[in-house]
Amino acid sequence: MNDDPLHTAMPPSRLLLPPEPPTLAPGIVHSNFSVQGNARQSFLAWQERMSPVYDIRPSSKQAEDTFDASLSRYTIDNLSLFDFRTGPNLAVRSLGRVSTESVRDISFSVFLEGQPAQFLGSKPRPDAPHIPQVPSILALDMDQPCEIRSFHGRILLLFLPRMLVERSFPDAASLHGRWIHATNPLTRLMIEHVVALNRQIAGLDREEARQRFLTAAELLVAAFSRQAGLSGNGRAALRAAVYGQVRRHVETHLHDPDLSPDSVLASLHLSRASVYRIFEHEGGLAAYIRSRRLRMAADELVRFPHMEVQDIASGLGFNDASGFTRAFRRAFDIAPRELHEYAPLLQREDARRFT
Repeated sequence: MNDDPLHTAMPPSRLLLPPEPPTLAPGIVHSNFSVQGNARQSFLAWQERMSPVYDIRPSSKQAEDTFDASLSRYTIDNLSLFDFRTGPNLAVRSLGRVSTESVRDISFSVFLEGQPAQFLGSKPRPDAPHIPQVPSILALDMDQPCEIRSFHGRILLLFLPRMLVERSFPDAASLHGRWIHATNPLTRLMIEHVVALNRQIAGLDREEARQRFLTAAELLVAAFSRQAGLSGNGRAALRAAVYGQVRRHVETHLHDPDLSPDSVLASLHLSRASVYRIFEHEGGLAAYIRSRRLRMAADELVRFPHMEVQDIASGLGFNDASGFTRAFRRAFDIAPRELHEYAPLLQREDARRFT
């Protein structure tokens, strides 16, 4: 098999056959939605349809005259597959929103036609740059803020339960914003499997469709695990186990004022070099601890609107008020006091959204 991406790209004409009206087995839930024509009316309808998951905004101030978009959704239990055709837009999950919702799935977007989306507002990652000649896949943690700028194109989107992902990828949160591209046999096989599932689900019984969903999940996680060096041999299995051990220790001790890289290494009897390599994509263990504490601070600022901001900060090891404010603003593009003041409004909006 030729692994040259320029020669192994899957042509969209082969991947994307016109969908047939589905006749589905009991237990497979299906829905369709589409908008087209007048930009203002279509965009407002699309915003309303997407509001349970994303806040949809225009991608630029120079709006187009028309806006066309559609989705087809298949769901079995807690597994969902979406087939999107979309026009330009900006999909946002704000810090306030993720801090009030219970949506914790991991999503995988397979970009098959058009330009891949842009993942905005993230720190640079050591991933390879986009390769436009082949399909690309973006992983997102729905429990973290994000902004995604989409263009004209077609996307297959899978929502997978966090627990399912973490069976093979211990720290699912670190998937947020990662890309992989169809430049090797594993990734190409995975994309072909997802495309086939979307095309053939109408002819499957519930159990067969569910098993194909689970196979797609396994292939997706395997591809991202391979990229992160968490699969393939005994050493990779050891790395994955240490990764999970450190993550659990950090989560348990976020409110411990003595939590630090040194305390983690001492408690778990690990070497500094090995742990740094495992958390290198986060900038090291110290950066990981700081990131998790900032994220916990954001949650508590929304959950406890009657607590003082500095009490929340100091409870998570941030004793310098101005330093905490600067770090929080850099991470989330909002001051902690602003988020705290919005907390009652965010909680009311969350309650309204799901009633």
